[in-house]
Amino acid sequence: MDDELRQLVLFDGSDRIAKGPETAVSAAFQTALSASPQASLRVFDLGTGRPVDLDLRPATPRRGRPRLGVAAREVTLLPRHWDWLATQPGGASAALRRLVEQARKIGADDDARRRRTDAAYGFMVEMAGDAPDFEEASRALFAADRERLIALIAPWPVDVRAQIIELFDGAAPAD
Repeated sequence: MDDELRQLVLFDGSDRIAKGPETAVSAAFQTALSASPQASLRVFDLGTGRPVDLDLRPATPRRGRPRLGVAAREVTLLPRHWDWLATQPGGASAALRRLVEQARKIGADDDARRRRTDAAYGFMVEMAGDAPDFEEASRALFAADRERLIALIAPWPVDVRAQIIELFDGAAPAD
């Protein structure tokens, strides 16, 4: 994902201190680090729940051709699949793109729910992996039992709890 579109969250220990696009969170990170060089700063990608290492070097303009967003990769199919693809309008690549888009639409809700759960779990492991009832809270998360999850994480730090629930619910990433 483009860095300007990626949404991040910044924590100092268990306190959430910034949330938003990478440029804004990077600025908040530098400000927090300047104010307290010993701060325990951690940045997470709100799309994945995983920790992020910020590149704090000054931005340099990109040179060369712009990326087109097309990736060539190998696909292994049976001969009958290749035979069918050869008969499709636009050729094999166009037919595969149409099939992928159709599959994405059909499974969009399940995919989104799985991504939200994975993001919440990834964040939970990093920020609360040794917290009380972590294992039970993980079970509740994967069972999509929101009420039980909330009850189990109630003793955890407020901002950590809030971030887990936001990731689980799929709340809008930026304040």
